[in-house]
Amino acid sequence: MNLSEKNIEALREIISGEGLRVAVLSHSNPDGDALGSSIAWKMALRRLGHHVEAIVPNAFPYYLEWIPEVKDVIIYRDEAERAEKILGEADVIFCLDFHTLSRLDSLGDVVAANTSAKRVLVDHHLNPSETFDVMFSYPEASSTSYLVYCLIEQLWGVESITRYQAEALYVGMMTDTGNFSFSTLTPHLFRSVANLAETGIDIPRLYNNVYNSFTEGRARLFGYVINRKMKLLRKGTVAHLSLTEEEMRRFWFQQGDNEGFVNYPLTIKKMRMSAIFTEHHDFIRVSLRSRGRVDVNLFAQRYFGGGGHKNAAGGKSFVSMAETIKHFEKSVEEFAAEGLL
Repeated sequence: MNLSEKNIEALREIISGEGLRVAVLSHSNPDGDALGSSIAWKMALRRLGHHVEAIVPNAFPYYLEWIPEVKDVIIYRDEAERAEKILGEADVIFCLDFHTLSRLDSLGDVVAANTSAKRVLVDHHLNPSETFDVMFSYPEASSTSYLVYCLIEQLWGVESITRYQAEALYVGMMTDTGNFSFSTLTPHLFRSVANLAETGIDIPRLYNNVYNSFTEGRARLFGYVINRKMKLLRKGTVAHLSLTEEEMRRFWFQQGDNEGFVNYPLTIKKMRMSAIFTEHHDFIRVSLRSRGRVDVNLFAQRYFGGGGHKNAAGGKSFVSMAETIKHFEKSVEEFAAEGLL
């Protein structure tokens, strides 16, 4: 993918100073793409001599703790004072893998308070809602890690990518494409993967570290959810799952243990749309997935105040689990009545 040359030149100018103080941010509940893109971009900027820190709002899943330099990522919930100091003094703030400050939760207010720093967006979600000095917004891109790869390719050439960077970028690309199985795949993406492989990364090891490193509790939770909590609607073309806090405690839940659950109903042949509702302290997180023409980005925007991509989106509900499920089922019928399902 060729990124805008005008924006590339604007970015060159922003990062051309010496010893800049830079913050690289990504969204709450950071996933493989959030961490992979942030860490790889941090490494690239640090080689220019800048002072760079990566910050996320809250903890990341345990099965991503092996990613190179992930231990240096600052978790705002644990180190608020340090993160606020870095953001308050930052010359440049990079926003990776999110398109609105609300995706940072309370960290977004800290970012908004710094009105002097240059802001650069690198993201693949629809309709950015903030003002940035430079925007690399490409909803057609498969992942933000892929966009970071493209940035590095155009700025410094693929030969500048180290093995550690390649590992981080590969994890982001792999996880945001469902191990290269979604519809946003392009020849250039696979050429990018080939270039990452040239650095000597061990692809089977990376796959096993992400997908075969779960706990026993997670395996039992998955069986419980599929067997007891999956409900099918509209003659088996829509499914929803749900998890309460009590159920998660029962299976020794750890951050990220429900990752991928929402995708499983889509393995059913005629399934078009799947949802999972996960209870948190003061809200219910809604995750949506679909196949083909079913636009869950539109569904999330309309019914749950969220958004994302056509086939992968999410939102939040601030009522009880029972009310959330009732609202979802009613919304599905309305959506279908408009011929959108």
